[in-house]
Amino acid sequence: MNSKVTQQEINQAAWAACDTFRGVVDAGSYKDYILVMLFLKYITDLWNDHFESYKKQFGDDVRVRRRMERERFYLPDGADFYYLYENRNEPNIGELINMALEKIEDANRAKLEGVFRNIDFNSESNLGRTKDRNRRLKNLLEDFNKPALDLRPSRVTEDIIGECYIYLISRFASDAGKKAGEFYTPAAVSRLLAKLADAKPGNTICDPACGSGSLLIRAAEEVGSDNFSLYGQEVNGATWALARMNMFLHSKDAARIEWCDTLNSPALIEGDQLMKFDVVVANPPFSLDKWGAENAEHDPFNRYWRGIPPKSKGDYAFITHMIEIAKRQSGRVAVIVPHGVLFRSGAEGKIRQALIEDNLLDAVVGLPANLFTTTGIPVAILVFDRSREQNGENEGRKDVLFIDASKEFSPGKTQNVMNDAHIAKVLETYRTRAEIEKYSHRANPEEIAENDFNLNIPRYVDTFEPEEDIDVAALQKEINQIEAELADVRGRMAGYLKELGVNV
Repeated sequence: MNSKVTQQEINQAAWAACDTFRGVVDAGSYKDYILVMLFLKYITDLWNDHFESYKKQFGDDVRVRRRMERERFYLPDGADFYYLYENRNEPNIGELINMALEKIEDANRAKLEGVFRNIDFNSESNLGRTKDRNRRLKNLLEDFNKPALDLRPSRVTEDIIGECYIYLISRFASDAGKKAGEFYTPAAVSRLLAKLADAKPGNTICDPACGSGSLLIRAAEEVGSDNFSLYGQEVNGATWALARMNMFLHSKDAARIEWCDTLNSPALIEGDQLMKFDVVVANPPFSLDKWGAENAEHDPFNRYWRGIPPKSKGDYAFITHMIEIAKRQSGRVAVIVPHGVLFRSGAEGKIRQALIEDNLLDAVVGLPANLFTTTGIPVAILVFDRSREQNGENEGRKDVLFIDASKEFSPGKTQNVMNDAHIAKVLETYRTRAEIEKYSHRANPEEIAENDFNLNIPRYVDTFEPEEDIDVAALQKEINQIEAELADVRGRMAGYLKELGVNV
């Protein structure tokens, strides 16, 4: 079976493999088992495909082995998918899978160290008691051994594998509901945010709350070449592992993804300073409680010099961090925020005012409600541009562009979706900074100051639709006609009842 397969065929086959766990293990847990198995199957098929190719080309085992040692990764004996498939009936199959993953980590420490440490295929709490666990793992191995999931490069391109991984993550997010926020940003929102961030060749790109890494990958795609460097930080160990695998499956092996708490112990540092980046993007947790405000006053990187956000809402802690790691006079920041960030007062109001007075805020884009699996509330994208600082390329730009895209969506079964046309409209408006009635407005600093630095979009974009004028005389005439018709019907009804001898 050597014919090329489509993205949809691979997506459907991989999703069908989830039936082994569906209804038994919640989506937030079983996603890790499915994604790791997809990863293992892919690297096995890739390794075997290359081995066969070199065998035909060189013949002797010594030259073949030398070539294989130069591959992107090394697959040790007894650690490939087919070894596990052949041993699928063994009573310790869960333990065998764990051992195989450990061997792969040990052989590829630079790229995969720690990636599988948070997943246990021998877990009773996740996969059930021995008999049930072994049956589920056997089914899983058999599902991935089906011809539809033959992932050799001669059948499946690298792009398709990477997109399948992201597709599965999106489906798991839908199943996991509110638990999904930590690892997934909807595709359309990621695409829009990446295009607003507008990374260029040679740029360094960072997501300090990267989840499974999909937003980072979308931002990289905007470069149009492989001339970029990717960096990320993720606090959840299991999600960090997803991001590492995601980078590998998209051939972004050099991406540096750190497992750390961005706000309290960032790991992307040089010497005693935070690393600086050309582009910073993120969909950080909304209004994170207990984010570390107690440590902010003595932050070793002095990030919170504009003010310390409230301890129960970490939104401006992430925003502040992102701006501080963007390069001075050139760095760009695009971040997804809940609407409260636009207008809440107190400490947040003071930080917001300082950012506006520093001429850093470039645009506020209001998005439709119900785009996320995690929340039905509408969200906004804030774009900050450090080239607006003194001596930056856009130092002379003083206005802030407001875009109300809250009506730019197509309704779906459970979520609203922004399609390509909706995204294109936002981007065209942003790039031209056009003022469009009931859609966009450029506000100067004086106008924003008059509004007490409140960025609530309706203050700047008037979307009020006047009610249609009512012709009172015509309406009364219509009422009179209806009442006359009703009186006639009542009269006829009374006559019929009288003929039937019914007294009313």
